[in-house]
Amino acid sequence: MTFIYKRFRGNQSIKHLCFAFLFIALVSCKNQNTNVSSSTEAEKETINKSALIEAFKYQPNADPIISVHRGGKSIAFYPENAIETIAHVYQSIPTAIFEIDVAKTKDNQLVLLHDNTLDRTSTGTGKLTDYRYSELEAFYLEDDFGNVTTFKIPLFKDVLQWAKKNNVVLTVDIKRSVSVETVIDAIRDEKAEDVCLIITYDIEQAEKAYKAAPELLLSVSARNEKELDWLLHSSIPTENMLAFTGTRLSSEAFYKKVQSYGIKTILGTLGNLDKQAASKKEAPYKVWQEMGVDVFATDRPFAAAKALGVNKQ
Repeated sequence: MTFIYKRFRGNQSIKHLCFAFLFIALVSCKNQNTNVSSSTEAEKETINKSALIEAFKYQPNADPIISVHRGGKSIAFYPENAIETIAHVYQSIPTAIFEIDVAKTKDNQLVLLHDNTLDRTSTGTGKLTDYRYSELEAFYLEDDFGNVTTFKIPLFKDVLQWAKKNNVVLTVDIKRSVSVETVIDAIRDEKAEDVCLIITYDIEQAEKAYKAAPELLLSVSARNEKELDWLLHSSIPTENMLAFTGTRLSSEAFYKKVQSYGIKTILGTLGNLDKQAASKKEAPYKVWQEMGVDVFATDRPFAAAKALGVNKQ
C-alpha cells in the first residue's frame, strides 16, 4: 500500500483509491477482533451451570441445611459412606445434603471410602489400593459400633445415579489418591452436575477445581479474613462458592460479611461443637444459626435437624 502511494503520489484519484483500500482493511480487522470477542463471550454463556449455583445463593431467612458427614456416622447398623445409610437419613431429613469420600481402587475404580485402609469400616484388611473392585465385593461394611452389615463398598457411579434419581445433593470430598479431574469426569459421565458440589481445602485446590469445572459449585475454605480475601481476589466467581468456615465458631460479624457477597456459610459442628450441643440439650444449634450459619456439617444429623426445625415430621 505504501509503495503504491509513493509510485503514484501525483495522481489524486489513485491517492483516494489507496485511502479507500486502507479504510476497508482497517474496518475488516476491527470486525475480525469484534467477532473473536463475541465468540469468547458466547463460549462463556454456553457453560451450563449446575442448578446448585442458583439454589445455594445466600438468601436472608432461608431454612438451615443439614450436611451429613460421611453420609451418616454413629448410626447403629448403618455404616458411613453407604448408599443405604444415605437413603435411611434422607427418609427423615429430605432436605439434607450428604458429604461423601471418593477414593480409588487398584484397578482405578472410584468408590466411597474415607480411610486409606479397609480395617475400620469393613470386614476387609489392608490398603484400598491393593484391591481391585471385584475383590472388594467379598467384604461387608461395618457401622461405628462394630456391627457387620449386609452393605458393600459402593461404586461412586452407583451413588451418583441414586442421588440423581432421588434429587439428593452430594458434597464430594476427593481423597489424595484421586485427581479432581477424574472425579469431575465421573460426575459429567452420569450427568450429575446438578446434584454434586466439590470440596476444596485451600485456594490452590479451589482454583484448580474451578478451572476444570467452572459449571460446578465449590465448597471453599474461608476460615478467616485472610482466606476470604484470597477467595474474593481469585478467578472464582462468588456465585460458585459455598464457604466452609471451619470447625470452630467465627464471629457473627464474619458470617455476615461472607453472606454480604451472596455466599452461604458452612460450620463444621462435627466433633467438639456437636458434643457441646449435646451437653446443652441441642440449644446451641439454633444460636449458631442466628449468628449466621447456613449449613451445619454434623455427625448428629437427626439431633441437629430436630433442634433447627428441619425434620420431615
